[in-house]
Amino acid sequence: MQPQLKELSVLGSGGFRRLAYAEWGSRHAARTIVCVHGVSRTGRDFDVLAQALVEQGARVIAPDLPGRGRSEWLASAAHYTDGAYTSAMGALIARLDVEQVDWIGTSLGGHIGMMLAAEQATPIRRLVLNDFGARLSAAALRRIGGYLTRSWNFESIEALEVHLRDALAPFGNLSDAQWRDLSLHSAVPDPSGGLRFHFDPAIGARFAIPIWLDVVLWTLWDKIECPVLVLRGEDSDLLSSDTVDLMLRRGLAAKAGKVTAIEIAGCGHAPALLDAQQVAAVQKFLFGDRPTARGRAAAPTRLRAGRQPEASTP
Repeated sequence: MQPQLKELSVLGSGGFRRLAYAEWGSRHAARTIVCVHGVSRTGRDFDVLAQALVEQGARVIAPDLPGRGRSEWLASAAHYTDGAYTSAMGALIARLDVEQVDWIGTSLGGHIGMMLAAEQATPIRRLVLNDFGARLSAAALRRIGGYLTRSWNFESIEALEVHLRDALAPFGNLSDAQWRDLSLHSAVPDPSGGLRFHFDPAIGARFAIPIWLDVVLWTLWDKIECPVLVLRGEDSDLLSSDTVDLMLRRGLAAKAGKVTAIEIAGCGHAPALLDAQQVAAVQKFLFGDRPTARGRAAAPTRLRAGRQPEASTP
């Protein structure tokens, strides 16, 4: 199974820019799911999850955020803002011609999902936050910022893969084939020779000033009403277990019993959603226990608190 690689023009500061996305499954599917990656990644991180969701009859859209992957770089580092991301994703949802979408967001993708889900008349039906929540560790953000503000160059795809295996070790215990696939989708030729990462180096400018205080997003979280699944890597340095516990008690969705949290063993920030049990956890949240073409999904592990809402809940 291979996706269709598509594009659209989105308007932001500096004019129109090309936004690329991968589309899996039929555009006539009853369910459309948008999967959005982390700050330095691309939509191809979701290839395995997308195929599993398509097997359950869904259409899956995995965009490359502005400045990443096949999407065009923005004109200035100052243009990489929350508003630019939500505007681009709003245009993408409009292109999809559906009334509602389910949203799976890893890290930055989770932040964008929270911002959209907190809006009046949001099109988001269900929200999966992959190692992202209402309070983020300043120390972890400084770590991420230090990585983004460095210049990286690799002599070969093998050298890049060795680096990713170390830098992305918190993704979990991946197979050799999975590491190679992540590496291939992370690299592009560097004009000066060798390979560089598939994102605009200007993205790191937002982290040029170190972050010394935790980032607090409770005002967003408190407004969200749709069912939410919070996935947390057991060893995450970005999202604390205390924050997840409070998310299970605070806010409109939590008070309505619509928030579920699952802790993923053997992962930090952030689970790669390539492991069968991680995929099964997302499937169960979105579809209930409906069998797939490969048989019934395995039960997720470490359900920490909250209750699993019925899959038919609006």
